[in-house]
Amino acid sequence: MNIIVTGGAGFIGSNFVFHMLKAHPEYRIICLDKLTYAGNLSTLEPVMANPNFRFVKADICDRDAVFQLFEEEHPDIVVNFAAESHVDRSIEDPGIFLQTNIVGTQVLMDACRKYGIKRYHQVSTDEVYGDLPLDRPDLFFTEETPLHTSSPYSSSKAAADLLVQAYHRTYGLPITISRCSNNYGPYHFPEKLIPLMIANALADKPLPVYGEGINVRDWLYVEDHCKAIDLIIHNGREGEVYNIGGHNEMRNIDIVKIICKELNKPESLITYVTDRKGHDMRYAIDPTKIHNELGWLPETKFADGIKLTIQWYLENRSWWETIISGEYQNYYEKMYSNR
Repeated sequence: MNIIVTGGAGFIGSNFVFHMLKAHPEYRIICLDKLTYAGNLSTLEPVMANPNFRFVKADICDRDAVFQLFEEEHPDIVVNFAAESHVDRSIEDPGIFLQTNIVGTQVLMDACRKYGIKRYHQVSTDEVYGDLPLDRPDLFFTEETPLHTSSPYSSSKAAADLLVQAYHRTYGLPITISRCSNNYGPYHFPEKLIPLMIANALADKPLPVYGEGINVRDWLYVEDHCKAIDLIIHNGREGEVYNIGGHNEMRNIDIVKIICKELNKPESLITYVTDRKGHDMRYAIDPTKIHNELGWLPETKFADGIKLTIQWYLENRSWWETIISGEYQNYYEKMYSNR
C-alpha cells in the first residue's frame, strides 16, 4: 500500500506519519510538504532513514509537481493534512488560506482522478460548524450540523469540504472527510495555545489569554486522532463525514492554570489581551457515528495527555526553541503586543 500524506511535516501530519509507519510497517509512506513556517523537516528526522518513507518538498497547489509525484508513486490512498490552519493568520491574510486550502485540495483530487486511487481523505476541522453557546452544554456538533463558519480559515476549510463532496458526487471519487476537535501533543507548533503557554511559562514570560479565557474547546490527544484517521481510510464508508472528538471540554483559562501548576509557575504570569475578532465561544463534538461504525473511542484522558505533552516539551527544548527564534518571533510580537 502506497500512501501520500500531505502536510506530513506539520503537527498532526507528522504524528500520523509516525503512527502509520509503526502500525503498518509494510506500507510505503510518501510525505509531501511545502515546509512553510509550520512545517519542520527536523520533526521527521526519526523516520528519514526508514526505507518505506520518502519526503518530497512541494506545494499542493503546484499541479506539475503533484502530478509528477503521482506518476512516480501511484498512491493507493491520499490523506490531505496540508493546510494553512491558524485563525489569527487568516484574519491578517485570507488569500493564502483560500489558495492552499481550496485550490490545493482541487489539485490533489484532480491527480487522484487521473491516476485512480482507493481513497482520498480530507482532514477537516470542527470549526466549519461555527460555535455553540456556553449556556447550552447539551448541544454538540454532529455530522448533520449545518456549516456556519466564523473566520477566513474555517470558511476555506468548509469550501474544501464541499468541493471534496462535489468530486465524489460528480466524478465518483472515493472520498472520506474527518472533522476533528482541537489537538494537542508532541510537535505542536509554538503559536498554538498549549505549546505557547508552556514555552512562555518556562521563560517566565506573560501568558497572553484572549478576552476572559472562557472560550471552551474539546481537546483530543493527537495520537488518538491519528488512530481515528487510520480506521477511516481503511474501513470508513465512502462519501461519508466522520466527526472525531475527545469529550474533553476545557476553558482556555483552566488549561493555562493547569500548565502553570504542572510547571510550578505563578498564575500572576497570566495576562488578558484583547479578544480575537469573531472568536468562537464553544466547540463540542459528538463522535457517536465513528464509535458506532468503526469502534473508535479516545484513549487518552486530558489529565494524562497534558502531562505527557508538557514532559515532551521539557525533553525536546531544542526543537521548539529553534522555531520561536526568527520569523515566528516577529509574528508573535505583532499579534500580542499592544493588545
